[in-house]
Amino acid sequence: MEFYEALDENGATPDQPLARGRDRIASLDVTRGVAVLGILIANIIAFGQPFDAYSYPGAFLAPVGPLDHWLWAAQLVLVDGKFRGVFTLLFGAGIYLFMERAWARGEGAGRQMRRLAWLCAFGLAHFILLWRGDILFFYAVAGFGALFFLDLSPGRQVLLGVLAYVAGAVLSFTSTVPMEQAADGHFAAHTEMAATQGRLLEAEAGDLSDGSDEAAILTRGDYPAFVAHTMARHLPSLPFQTFYFAFETLPLMLIGMGLYRLGLFSGGFAAREQWLWGGAAVALSIATTIPIALWALGKGLSYYATIAAFDGWSAMPRLAGSLGYLTLLALYGQRAHGWLARHFALAGRTAFSNYLGTSVVMMLVFPGWGLGLFGELTRIQLYGVVLIAWVVMLAWPGPWLARFRYGPLEWLWRCLTYGQLVPMRRQ
Repeated sequence: MEFYEALDENGATPDQPLARGRDRIASLDVTRGVAVLGILIANIIAFGQPFDAYSYPGAFLAPVGPLDHWLWAAQLVLVDGKFRGVFTLLFGAGIYLFMERAWARGEGAGRQMRRLAWLCAFGLAHFILLWRGDILFFYAVAGFGALFFLDLSPGRQVLLGVLAYVAGAVLSFTSTVPMEQAADGHFAAHTEMAATQGRLLEAEAGDLSDGSDEAAILTRGDYPAFVAHTMARHLPSLPFQTFYFAFETLPLMLIGMGLYRLGLFSGGFAAREQWLWGGAAVALSIATTIPIALWALGKGLSYYATIAAFDGWSAMPRLAGSLGYLTLLALYGQRAHGWLARHFALAGRTAFSNYLGTSVVMMLVFPGWGLGLFGELTRIQLYGVVLIAWVVMLAWPGPWLARFRYGPLEWLWRCLTYGQLVPMRRQ
């Protein structure tokens, strides 16, 4: 997102030395660039296949074999939810960075609230017109909530965020794992559990039927019907989704705020300790998610087993993975100055444009109004599309930012936030 609007022209905030400010912004940029690329690994499944295929391989329209099952497991262990978590932590850091600049100008939270309101609009448009896997609307709503905790000390922000996240993880566990046990269990026909099982299987059939309807619309390339379907079948559930995801999004934002203020991106921690803690968190996440993936594979990757694996069992390992990736990437961003780090940083500066631009491109690649590849590609072939997209996401920001100060959507969001036409072209 647009963290640069919290900087003065030389890249440092008024209360910090120039070198430290530059290291911090470089660290934020690189981390954000890697995160926006990493998110696409997970999102590509729901771009190129029915939305339920994101977690449930049985929803794939293309053939699914043992390799696809093991790739599902690898994605669960290494990717799913973790890069989204990094992105959310960074968004929390960005809220505080924006407020630092506002306070230096003698302003309050009004402009930040306007900024978040426009993000709500972007998120709704993204949800309705492009792809219902949007996260921007959730970020905006949770961002309003995060403003109430700006005055807490950084340590208390982190502690409150962790406690709230744990509460949300318990909620996710209790709302998904028992469903799997009921849906996949073996019960006598006359028992109450059998009746519950029947209702769950009906709900599963309804979800998959909705996915089939949407897939048919996308395959034939009927864009007006696609928008109408999203508004009729999925927009009404957005308030519940927002409430449910708030138990993850808002806590991560608070943790991100606190870690930013504690100096995670600006050398506030000893480098060796940061490497060790980051590596240990990633290792813990991997070690605790592998048994979850194996359990789901042992269940035959049933509909409710995959949901329980994603949303129930993996919630706490996902937190460790997100924090571990963030910690390692923050340190890498402070110290890396090579070609790859530069392109990660440029992708991070244009992360808003890259995120929404990816949806635009994918909606031209897969549905029938584009290249017509929806439902045609296997998981590993979809990963090939990701590699091509990564090349584009890393390649275009350099030439663009050599001529312009902001990415195209970053510039538009900034103009809307400040209520004026902000200079775009570099002098």
